[in-house]
Amino acid sequence: MRTRTLGIAVTTALLAVSLTACGQEAKGGSRYKPADGKGGTIGLAMPTKSSERWIADGKNMAAQFKKAGYDTDLQYGDDKVENQVAQIENMITKGHRLLVVAAINGSALTDVLKRAHDAGIPVISYDRLILGTKNVNYYASFDNERVGRLQGQYLVDKLKLGKPDKNADDTRSIELFAGDPDDNNTKYFWNGAMKVLKPYFETGQLVVRSKQTRLTQATTLKWDGGTAQKRMDDLISRSYGDQRVDAVLSPYDGISIGIISALKSAGYGSKSEPLPVITGQDAELASVKSIMRGEQTQTVFKDTRKLAAQTVKMGDAVLTGKKVQVNNTKDYHNGEKTVPAFLLEPVSVDKSNTRLLVDEGYFTAGQLK
Repeated sequence: MRTRTLGIAVTTALLAVSLTACGQEAKGGSRYKPADGKGGTIGLAMPTKSSERWIADGKNMAAQFKKAGYDTDLQYGDDKVENQVAQIENMITKGHRLLVVAAINGSALTDVLKRAHDAGIPVISYDRLILGTKNVNYYASFDNERVGRLQGQYLVDKLKLGKPDKNADDTRSIELFAGDPDDNNTKYFWNGAMKVLKPYFETGQLVVRSKQTRLTQATTLKWDGGTAQKRMDDLISRSYGDQRVDAVLSPYDGISIGIISALKSAGYGSKSEPLPVITGQDAELASVKSIMRGEQTQTVFKDTRKLAAQTVKMGDAVLTGKKVQVNNTKDYHNGEKTVPAFLLEPVSVDKSNTRLLVDEGYFTAGQLK
């Protein structure tokens, strides 16, 4: 009797497990296993089409995943968190094998990525680190603190500040802009630039006349150029009068364009009143042309084709049970875990080396005319 009861119990337990598994699959649970091999669909969740770089990122990854033997489901969230969450939920329901996510808000995906984990779907955080969850497997990006350091050092060199000197007589004015407060990369760009610029603030060689020197004062919602333009208008009218703006730390090309529009409206851009030194990032075509015209001064080139290729390599390794290549395992803690990362190197570009973008095949010579 005891044996029979035990047999019934085991049979019941196995049936329950079987039904649970069927239920998960019916809801779209992934059949992913580490060595399942190639094939299936990769979900690509990008933040917005308002920036040409994100359009390029999505297209590059879709093309390279296809070449590697996978289908893709490319979605853009239009900078709305609820859109991106719904898109990722749909990808999970469809049983995609892998998710590559460039988060609109790095802290807003905890619940939906728990669902991905429960469905056995691995996640690669793309360019922007996803925060507050253990359910992210890898991170692929550029060395974002170095981006900020390149911008800061360019300003120092272009303003000919030399080494920080407490006895320096020449004071230059600068205004500071930062990226979206919900983008984790914003703090890396800012911190990198501040490591270079802070000694010059302390010795008085650089001064922020608006006194808006904290990251929370400098952020630009959604990286929006129009928002940056309005803020720059306000900074000029409130803090400058007959004083000149000598430099602007801008973290992104789209923000730089807005800043330049405000400066031109205030009378900058002539031979008698040239534009300040203005940094940027992403080497977007409009800004590269602006640099060649002598308006924006610098940008940081991040070859997103290489980032897409690296992400595809990482994703393919995950899905085929191979070792995933990373080069940083200590610096990117998301609040819940240190996420193993692969970081690519950015490159500073100004009028002297825009040819690099043609040599690298990023733009054609005709595009830069």
